[in-house]
Amino acid sequence: MTTAKDLFSIALEPRPEGSPGQGDLSLSLAGAELVDLLRVEAVALDGDLIVPGPRPDLDDRLLGAAAAVLVRQVPYEHVEDWLWRRGRDLAAAYQEAFEEDGLLARARRGRLGLGAERMELVDTPARHRAQRRWQAGDPVLGALAAAIGIDGGEGAGDDGGPGGEAVTTVLAAVNDAVMELEAVRQRRSIENAAFANVWRVP
Repeated sequence: MTTAKDLFSIALEPRPEGSPGQGDLSLSLAGAELVDLLRVEAVALDGDLIVPGPRPDLDDRLLGAAAAVLVRQVPYEHVEDWLWRRGRDLAAAYQEAFEEDGLLARARRGRLGLGAERMELVDTPARHRAQRRWQAGDPVLGALAAAIGIDGGEGAGDDGGPGGEAVTTVLAAVNDAVMELEAVRQRRSIENAAFANVWRVP
């Protein structure tokens, strides 16, 4: 399992505070993919520019898809731009892949299978591996989860081991992108409320 798949698995685990938003999760998944690409030396960072390395031979098709869409010409892409571009609808792509791989199944609430349809993680070795990584306090997984409001990751302030400063740069960019997305949501909410108030004026 890749960091992104482990993150997606952790994000889907039932918790009292509910699941993270699709946009937030998509940005964090894009960051997780970039961390994995750094670790297999498919890319390196020059400041916050993503410099592609040799085309890697990757077993994971989603990570392979991420490597395939790297910008390979100068000027290279900034980490933040990658997060927004690669992150577009990425959570939906991971959901589809999990369903195809038998890691996620549709379940129904209520008696006799009635009620709202929801997605449920299947009890698989992949799910257990993600849980073990989470419970062991993997710093990168913890930081990526914390960025989208999932508490419980240990050592999120660590530099992430292999990749060091480059991984830290990616994690910081994920935090910034998620905060920017929340600011956009708040601004739209205020604008919509102001528009609605116009029509209430006698």
